[in-house]
Amino acid sequence: MSPDAGTVPDDAVEVGRIVGAWGIKGALKVLPYASDPQALFSSRRWYILPPEAAAGVPASKRASPWPTLLRVVGAKEHGDGVVATVHDIADRDAAEALKGARVLVPRSSFPTPGDGEFYWVDLIGLAVRNRAAVELGSVVGLLETGPHCVLRVRGAASDAGEILIPFVDAYVDGVDLAARRITVDWEADY
Repeated sequence: MSPDAGTVPDDAVEVGRIVGAWGIKGALKVLPYASDPQALFSSRRWYILPPEAAAGVPASKRASPWPTLLRVVGAKEHGDGVVATVHDIADRDAAEALKGARVLVPRSSFPTPGDGEFYWVDLIGLAVRNRAAVELGSVVGLLETGPHCVLRVRGAASDAGEILIPFVDAYVDGVDLAARRITVDWEADY
């Protein structure tokens, strides 16, 4: 199904936020969540939602109506962000009105990751078990530590805490996206 201008696709992933206007002609300054913002460059259709604080506010009560779809004309890296021009945003005031909007891109338009590379969004929710087939829990998030990422694994029991496992070859034996499982060289009591 091809989404229309009023529908956010089911596979949409939040990849950044609009932090303001750039220039006087309505360009948008976007702060991407990833250090490599390729997801923003891979799609010419960005879907936007209001910030969480405004999510429950009806459109009629907002200062200006929020479009759901932005058709991107061009996007480029600029400092720590991305500057984009879009159809139907013709001046700085219109761009400023979108400040705080959450930017989503369909997962289907992400660039294909290389061998041994994964998008965080694909890892969240996967079951984690060790070499002895002991279920450690499931991935609830990841932490960026600089040299490598760390899996945040929460146990299935309600009183289970969080286990942090470095996402490196020394501890991660394999990721099977089809089976929705990660196998690790890790014990529950580490």
